[in-house]
Amino acid sequence: MRQERIRKLFHDSIDIKLAALDVMPPFILQASECMVDALKNNHKILACGNGGSAADAQHFAAELLNRFEKERMSLAAFALTADSSTLTSIANDYSYDEVFSKQIKGLGQEGDVLLAISTSGRSANIINAIYAAHSKGMKVIAFTGKDGGDVARTLKADDIELRVPGQSTARIQEVHLLLIHCLCDYIDQEFGPLPCVK
Repeated sequence: MRQERIRKLFHDSIDIKLAALDVMPPFILQASECMVDALKNNHKILACGNGGSAADAQHFAAELLNRFEKERMSLAAFALTADSSTLTSIANDYSYDEVFSKQIKGLGQEGDVLLAISTSGRSANIINAIYAAHSKGMKVIAFTGKDGGDVARTLKADDIELRVPGQSTARIQEVHLLLIHCLCDYIDQEFGPLPCVK
């Protein structure tokens, strides 16, 4: 019985990935090109999310700053979820709804990209982050699920939404991780290997 439940979780994960495969590749490509364009023009990517999505933001930033699957130059990406002093000071002095937007107002510049991750699309601090990014002239790439929520309605025409066609938070997060790896793979291909130093 318990093994059957485990098998069901595997099948559910496979099913949502196949559903995503049917609809998401054009948007993944568009988001990848947007990120590469920003990075090649000496701009940076700021990433944010809550809970598991915070971990995804940090995972993405680590893959760009360090490396993904091949040796290449370090790329400018920052997770707005990682500095506990900044997060707690903003939450304490203002509101948790502003923990990302205030960082974007200080760190974001025109031409940068915001990677905003929210499985529900309802997180107030993510929505405020998107507004802050727009005010700085940044493009937004949003990872969502379900119906996209208020995040989808906050995006501008030139922003990109990668909406996972599912309802389960856990399954949506599993696809979000795959999306991160798709973006990182594309970026790897666009930035050549490090030159040999003799």
